[in-house]
Amino acid sequence: MTKWLLRSMTELSSRKWISRITGKFAQSSASQRFISRFAATYGIKIEEAEKPLSEYRTLNEFFTRRLKPGLRSTDEAEDSLVSPVDAVITGAGFINSGTILNVKGQNYTIDELLNRSPRTANYMNGFYLVLYLSPTDYHRIHAPVSGRIVEREHIAGKVYPVNDFGLRHMRRVLSRNERLITYMRNESGETAVVKVGAMNVSSIQYVQPMKDEMKKGEELAYFEFGSTVVLLMEDETFTPRGDIMPGVKVRMGERLGSHRGQR
Repeated sequence: MTKWLLRSMTELSSRKWISRITGKFAQSSASQRFISRFAATYGIKIEEAEKPLSEYRTLNEFFTRRLKPGLRSTDEAEDSLVSPVDAVITGAGFINSGTILNVKGQNYTIDELLNRSPRTANYMNGFYLVLYLSPTDYHRIHAPVSGRIVEREHIAGKVYPVNDFGLRHMRRVLSRNERLITYMRNESGETAVVKVGAMNVSSIQYVQPMKDEMKKGEELAYFEFGSTVVLLMEDETFTPRGDIMPGVKVRMGERLGSHRGQR
């Protein structure tokens, strides 16, 4: 009964108009006075922020903050694929004939996650990583590899929560929520960076100006409030680091494994 009630409340609250109202407030000057309280509530390391709290004009501006230079380093090994974000891994493994198995007890198809894109065929037996960003985390998204951006797609959808409750008790939220997908290609193969929106997220934004070629670690996009990134690596192109598994905390620029061309 409790699970049903919570699920129903989430269904009712996960409407774009509610997200838009929340987003407008976060972008208003009235939200500035909540910044310090927000930072304290979530234990955000304010000393890492690029600017003092008093210089952020809105809650949204603080939430999408950059970090002080030098606080994150990007693994420079030629074959490395790095974490695009600060996050907790909530799913990781090889894709089984087009299916991502057991992310918090639920299966996802690549076809559905990628909105039935023709590129689905590239990932039928590849590798996936689900990276969850809590409100505590730094929310800018960086390129996991160097390469050429071969396609971008925006998929309109819901704004269900992507936290532990949402992933466990809502039906396949990763493939029902709004998504912004960036496909990157280099000599090692193709990587899909799937940015998944969440409840009370007003939008997912690309960093401007958008580039067609990116270096590993460059800023790609950012979330306005917490969400998730799903990384998909093309078949036979990725070998994960030995300790990559759900529950592991990673930081932007940290090596996740080796990205090699198909044999």
